[in-house]
Amino acid sequence: MKRRSFLKYSTAILGGITGLYSSVKLDSSHAGKKGETDLKLSLSQWALHRAIFGNSKENYEQWKTALYTDPDSLWQGNLHPLDFPSKARALGFDTVEYVNSLIFGHAQDQKFLRELNLRCDHNGINNQLIMVDEEGFIGHPDKKERAKAIQNHKRWMETAQYLGCPYLRVNAFSIGPAEEQKKLAAEGLSQLAEMGLDYDVKILIENHGGMSSNADWLVETIARADHQNLGTVVDFDNFTFSEDFIWGDGQIYNRYIGVQKLLPFAHSISAKTHAFDIQGYETSIDYERMMNLIKQSTFNEYICVEYEGYDKTEEEGILATKALIEKLYQI
Repeated sequence: MKRRSFLKYSTAILGGITGLYSSVKLDSSHAGKKGETDLKLSLSQWALHRAIFGNSKENYEQWKTALYTDPDSLWQGNLHPLDFPSKARALGFDTVEYVNSLIFGHAQDQKFLRELNLRCDHNGINNQLIMVDEEGFIGHPDKKERAKAIQNHKRWMETAQYLGCPYLRVNAFSIGPAEEQKKLAAEGLSQLAEMGLDYDVKILIENHGGMSSNADWLVETIARADHQNLGTVVDFDNFTFSEDFIWGDGQIYNRYIGVQKLLPFAHSISAKTHAFDIQGYETSIDYERMMNLIKQSTFNEYICVEYEGYDKTEEEGILATKALIEKLYQI
């Protein structure tokens, strides 16, 4: 059901949201009791980004320029983004999560999105989430830049609504001292969450670099935003944080403590893998410990498979990650 769609796909228009939120804290009421449903796995489109991009992302600055000027030119691999649903089904998944940079020029492309939905229907694929990157800092110190970033995210809300994705993953990025970033990011997140109500889209923040990879900072930022339409995506591997937003440099937050703190508010989990030993276990992340944290929590939604390694092909890595989760979840 759609509340509003500038895409003009639907003739069904619902009324506005009338529920008001006062003194709302972090929302962890979404989850059911453990054991109510079986393990639910989804596939991240990013797990196949090399199959889609080919070598086009080797030079990041050139890639980013092309992303804004000619994004389809970046499709230099052997997998077209429209074939992602059939590839996911072939790999044993019935639910997927998208990455906006892989379909960047098509947020408002009616023909493209209609075809994507048709292919999802044909393959029995459910759409769960869109990850949004490269659309500006929603906690930018400059009000105009912050407003621009929020508007940039709006089009992906509309895309999520049409594709039937209940969630939009965003980044709580800002600039400056950690406390100031917290204030600015909370302001932007609150605006984004309120806007999401118009599209039946819940806003999820991932631990994804900068200060957002500090679990305490992220939880406090969401609490400060004070909106029920916010939650988290918990990534097993993004726990290096810095005020300066430098990838791969900064302080390390204990990943297991971080996952435990973010899980009560999670609506998606990014099960990241890089390499496997001869027994099929991830070599840098204790997956048995991670699965135990999940099983001990109230989380009851999708665990998203995202292989990023190089010792296997993307498809081999996806299947190895899937097998490892399935094995450990049953213990």
